[in-house]
Amino acid sequence: MLQIAICDDEQEMAAAHRQAVEAALSNCRAVGEIAVYTHSDNLFCDIVEDGFHFDLILLDIEMPGKNGMELAKELQPCLPHVKIIFITSHVEYAIDAYELAVFRYVPKNDEKKRLMSALEDAIRLLLIEDGKVYTIQTNSRLEKIPYREIYFIERDGKNVSITWEKGTSKVRGSLQQIYDELAAEEFIFIDRGCIVNLIHVMQVKNSMVFLENGASLPVSRSHLQGVKEQINAYWGMHI
Repeated sequence: MLQIAICDDEQEMAAAHRQAVEAALSNCRAVGEIAVYTHSDNLFCDIVEDGFHFDLILLDIEMPGKNGMELAKELQPCLPHVKIIFITSHVEYAIDAYELAVFRYVPKNDEKKRLMSALEDAIRLLLIEDGKVYTIQTNSRLEKIPYREIYFIERDGKNVSITWEKGTSKVRGSLQQIYDELAAEEFIFIDRGCIVNLIHVMQVKNSMVFLENGASLPVSRSHLQGVKEQINAYWGMHI
């Protein structure tokens, strides 16, 4: 079940956004639990102090107390994978929203047209990410790594090194073998020796892939065009 929060200081707008979220969940055949907040401080306390988890947060930027932009920055350490949709009447916030790597920015003057598609895209992406794990099993350990937490996978001699949210894990085998076992569209080769998770790709520039964890990885010349096409296709379908 997806956990979704709505935060807007205007009760009528918060209620309207709840209806939009309910409709988007229905359209995506997804099940979600929705929490509505009219004070940003209450949402902050529930997450930071009480450990509430949310997969998706719909935030109005212009709010008393902590505004949406400030709140998003403070919540990132607690919810590194949360999808945030900003709603605002101030176009100049779009650049800041991009820098925060939020999922989508919806201007209020175009809300009716763009909010529903933003919600549905976010929900579909969350459904893709949810529940998949890669299992490493040896004589001495059993380790399960959620797909969504994997940043990239590299060849490391006779081993394969998986860099993910909690560090690095090594598994015996070839990179192609791991790729085949993952069997998921979000993983692509950017080089003969490296696979990245498209969920975490922020930018491709100057033959480098930049990930949201700060990693930058080289793309081989032979893979560059294909990588760009795969990323564009993935973003086009899911984002």
